[in-house]
Amino acid sequence: MEFKYTVRTKEGQVQKGAIQAPSKSEAITVLQARNLIILDIGQGAKGMVLSKEITIFNRVSSKEMVSFSRQLSTLFSARIPLLESLRVLARQTPNKFFSQIIFDVANEVEGGSLLSKALTKYPKVFSDFFINMVRSGEISGGLDKTLNYLADYLEKNYYMSSKIKAAMAYPAFILSGFIVVGTLMMILVVPQLTSFLKETGQELPLPTKILIATSGFMQKYWWLLSLFVAGIIGGAFSAVRRLPEGRRVFDTLKIKTPIFGRIFRGIYLARFTDNLSTLIEGGLPILQALQVTGEVVGNVIYKKIIFEAKENVRIGNTISDCFAQHDEIPPMVTQMLATGEQTGSVDEILRKLSAFYTKEVDAMLGTLSQLIEPILIVILGIGVATLVASILIPIYNIASGM
Repeated sequence: MEFKYTVRTKEGQVQKGAIQAPSKSEAITVLQARNLIILDIGQGAKGMVLSKEITIFNRVSSKEMVSFSRQLSTLFSARIPLLESLRVLARQTPNKFFSQIIFDVANEVEGGSLLSKALTKYPKVFSDFFINMVRSGEISGGLDKTLNYLADYLEKNYYMSSKIKAAMAYPAFILSGFIVVGTLMMILVVPQLTSFLKETGQELPLPTKILIATSGFMQKYWWLLSLFVAGIIGGAFSAVRRLPEGRRVFDTLKIKTPIFGRIFRGIYLARFTDNLSTLIEGGLPILQALQVTGEVVGNVIYKKIIFEAKENVRIGNTISDCFAQHDEIPPMVTQMLATGEQTGSVDEILRKLSAFYTKEVDAMLGTLSQLIEPILIVILGIGVATLVASILIPIYNIASGM
C-alpha cells in the first residue's frame, strides 16, 4: 500500500512524499529509521487501488521469479546499490502483488535489515533455497556472485519445468479430447445406433450388451458419474496435499511407474545435485546445505534419504555411505560422491552429475514425445474398433439371417 506523509527533518525542513509499506505502522517505522519526525501520514488513493489489485493477482509465477533474479543480479553486478535496484524492479514489475512485495523488501533493507532477513517475511514467494543462498552471499561478501548463481539456477530449473510441461501437454490434450468425444458419443450417438438392435429381439453379442448398458447408464446418471469422477480427483488431490501418507504413496508411484518413473528419478536427481552443488559453492555448511536441499527437492522419498544423509554426516559418516543403502540412488551417483568426498571435490562432482542428469532428462523427454504419439494412436484405434465392432457385428448377424 502507498502512504502519503508529511515529515520534518533534523534541520527543521518540512518534506512531503509517499512510501510503499504493508501497513501504516510499518511505514512509520521506516520513516522513523530515517530520523524523520512524522507530522502527518495517511493512505493514498493509489495505495487503496493497489491493495484491491493485490487480492486478485496474489501469486508470483516461476517466470516472474526468474526475471526478478536475473535483473537483480544484473543491476547489482553493475554496482547499482541494492536498495535502488530493488525499487527499480518494483516499479517495472507488471504483477502488482509481486511489485508490492519488492517495495516492502526495499523498505526493510532501507530500515537496516539484511536482504535475506527481509525475504523471510514472504516464504510463499522466496524459497528456503533462495533465502539461504542470499544469506550465504551476505556472509561471504560475494552477494553479486550469489545472485548470479541464483539467476542461473532458476533459469535452468524453469526451462526444465517448461520442457516437462510441454512433453505432457500433448498426450494430456489428446486423452482429454478422446474422453470428451467418447462420452458425448455414448450419451448422444450410441443410443440412436443401437435402438433398432434392441427392437429386433435377437440375442446380441456380449460387447454390444455392455455398450448398450454403459450408454444407458451414462444417459440417466451422467451427473452422478461426473460428481463421482470429480470426487475421486478432488479426494486424491486433497490426500496428496494434506496427508503425509497420501503424499508418500503419490511420490512413490511417480518414481516407480514404468517409463515415467525413470524420467521423474532423473528430474529429482538433477534437482538434488544442482541444488546441493550451488549451496556448497555458495559457502553454506554441508549440514545446512543438505537440510535446504531436502526441503526443496520436491519428493518425500528423496527428502527422507537426504535427511538421513544429513544425520550420517552429523555423526561423522559420509553421504555416499547413506546413499548406498537406497535403491532410489543409482550406483553411479554413490560412487562419484564417494570419490568426491575422498578428494575434497564434492561440489565439482555434484555439478557434473547435475549436468549429466539434466541432459539425460532432456533426451528422455524427447524420446517420450516420439513414443507417446504411436501409443495414443493405438489406444484410440482400439477404442474406435471396439465401438464400431460392437455395433456392426450384430447388424451383420441380422443381415446374414435374413
